[in-house]
Amino acid sequence: MSARYATERSPGFKLLLPFLIGTLLAIPLFAIYLLVYDRQNQSETAQASIAQGWGGPQVIAGPVLVIPYSKQTTETVTENGKPVTKTSTSWHEMTLSPDATKLKTDLKPDTRGRSIYDVVVFEARNRGGARFSLPADLQRFGVAPDALALDRAQIRFGISDARGLFGSPPAVSVNGKPVSLQPGNGMRETGGSGFYAWFDASELRGRQIGVAFDYAVRGNGSLSLVPNGGDTEWRVLSSWPSPSYQGGFLPVDKKVYGTGFDSTWRVGNLALGTALVAFDQASGDSATVEGGRGRSPEAGEHEARVDLLTPVDLYSQVNRSVKYGFLFVGFTFLAFLMFDVIGGVRVSAIEYGLVGSGLVLFFVMLLAFAEVIGFTLAYAVAGGAIVSLLTAYSAAVLGSWRRSLFIGALISALYGVLYVLLSLEDLSLLVGSVMLFVALATVMYLTRNIDWGAKPELREDVQE
Repeated sequence: MSARYATERSPGFKLLLPFLIGTLLAIPLFAIYLLVYDRQNQSETAQASIAQGWGGPQVIAGPVLVIPYSKQTTETVTENGKPVTKTSTSWHEMTLSPDATKLKTDLKPDTRGRSIYDVVVFEARNRGGARFSLPADLQRFGVAPDALALDRAQIRFGISDARGLFGSPPAVSVNGKPVSLQPGNGMRETGGSGFYAWFDASELRGRQIGVAFDYAVRGNGSLSLVPNGGDTEWRVLSSWPSPSYQGGFLPVDKKVYGTGFDSTWRVGNLALGTALVAFDQASGDSATVEGGRGRSPEAGEHEARVDLLTPVDLYSQVNRSVKYGFLFVGFTFLAFLMFDVIGGVRVSAIEYGLVGSGLVLFFVMLLAFAEVIGFTLAYAVAGGAIVSLLTAYSAAVLGSWRRSLFIGALISALYGVLYVLLSLEDLSLLVGSVMLFVALATVMYLTRNIDWGAKPELREDVQE
């Protein structure tokens, strides 16, 4: 028979041990955070690849009427000591916005996938009309009505990604007469991309002309309209249930159903802060405007936009769940610490590390399964696997199935609370702070009589 003496750890050391191991677990948690970020970038790259050739986020604008006009300038120069007067003629462009534009868009969404990645694409059919008239005070701008080359007028439409034009060619008519369309020569708001048509606008003198149009575009993610005109009305109907309204103008009437949405924007030129008529520099010069419209505004400031949101962004949800990883580790280690300090069950550093590794592994499994079967089902699968694993392991560590079932119930409750926190984004801070308060109060109550600075005691173990 022999005697072996072991040193019993002090309560302070028992508290320090899980704290140090929990701090070390911050390294793999941060690595998982980077992994989520990397997978999200891969997803965005794959989505861009799927949407390539279909059309990007679309911005549409127009129609506007562009009319060339001549301007004579007189200059006196000295030649051979004598003053000589020279007259030159330069050509400029007048951009005329419509008095009123009415546009209806039927937005048909679709989801396209490749491997485990999906992207939301759409087909948007735009039908409407616009009315144009010459300003009564045109001469106030220094332009004589006779200087307008109405027979060389253009009607222009802007589309940010002209690759999205599909199906039957766009149809445009002026006063009921179809016009022949040409590619390009769009509008500054869409980077010059779009289509246009030459036509004789002589009927514009003394009366209004009406322009009717019908064209369809493909795109993905979002559809925007840059309003221009005295009054613009844009109505969008779609079967997508999760729209997000962005841009400088929001809809004045919106109805969102479980099966789609119906939204209407109304924007006047006073809200736009632009005149209906603008004058460019001479042809070939820069596109600086002498008066009226000014340079095109920053993207989003003067546009109405609707985004087709994916109902569940799994990467953002996994990312948020990783941020709560410290709560998982902290609460679980706290339970083991209470069994160690109060129950007398010694928990080693290796056992703390293995339990913490299981808790960290949950987030890796959640990310891996969520990309394949969706976030909610992946959460249940990963959570169930980790709870079963740690419950069984705790039975060996704590020497009791009753104690291990307490650990399993605790971890299950943590997963349930975390899911609630992820669902209640606005209240997550409140719920989390209440949980920490309850945990701290519980620990303070259970350890109120413990002498944390007590010296370790020698324990004699007898062996045969």
